[in-house]
Amino acid sequence: MTITTYIATIICLVIVVYLCLALREAYRKRVYRRPFKEEWKKILQENVPLYLLLPGDLRELLHGHINYFLHNKIFVGRGEQIIDDTIRLTIAGNACLLVLKRKQRIFTGFKTILVYPDTYAAKEVRYDGYVKTQHASARAGESWYRGPIVLSWSDVIKGSKNVSDGFNVVLHEFAHKLDEENEVMDGLPILQKQEHYAEWSRVLNKEYGEFIERVGEGKNTVIDSYGAESPIEFFAVITESFFEKSRPMQENLPDLYSQLKQFYDVDPAEWRNKIKDSD
Repeated sequence: MTITTYIATIICLVIVVYLCLALREAYRKRVYRRPFKEEWKKILQENVPLYLLLPGDLRELLHGHINYFLHNKIFVGRGEQIIDDTIRLTIAGNACLLVLKRKQRIFTGFKTILVYPDTYAAKEVRYDGYVKTQHASARAGESWYRGPIVLSWSDVIKGSKNVSDGFNVVLHEFAHKLDEENEVMDGLPILQKQEHYAEWSRVLNKEYGEFIERVGEGKNTVIDSYGAESPIEFFAVITESFFEKSRPMQENLPDLYSQLKQFYDVDPAEWRNKIKDSD
């Protein structure tokens, strides 16, 4: 092969790759722009009350993300659970709240969402030195690293319809998926800018330490105590509180709220303030 032929081959490969990426991006945009069905909006209004808090422009963004989410994810019923639009829209509507302002592909690295009708049993393995023990534990949901998300439909609908209790299994498990985007689940997701990491680490380390103290003293209120399990779970439960207990978090934990507001690029407390002001 001559040098001229070699260079021509490389140029052709670059052009092919560029065209493939351009076509994929064009297709993605078409999926986002698909008309959002009125019956889908009714499901969101009925089952995802957070949807009703969104300003009009954010609702339109959510519709696009849901279109793309439903196009790319596979829902599988387990334990005789039948998958229908109500289940798909309720899960997608909650999950896509986490990526409202994202412009790139969302929730990459997995395809499947397993849905049980109710709380399910999962095998849990623990080690004490060389001693291995196994037992079944009841689960409302779980996120497998680079694998599927598993959800209990009864817990999904219960958590989704109560927008003030700080418990939302969809927000929780999909926050884990954001956490793992940097190749490791450690409670540190990929932040928008490199310069954000120092302040994030300072605030989150401080807040986690104070949270552990409050849990130990029985004085914890804003954040689910389950977050004391690890920094991984802490990130998931503060995400739940950020969206569902936004005003208490903003008032009592303003530094933490500010970091999550910067990360998610939305302000749920402001959504609630506008609803309150209009009453």
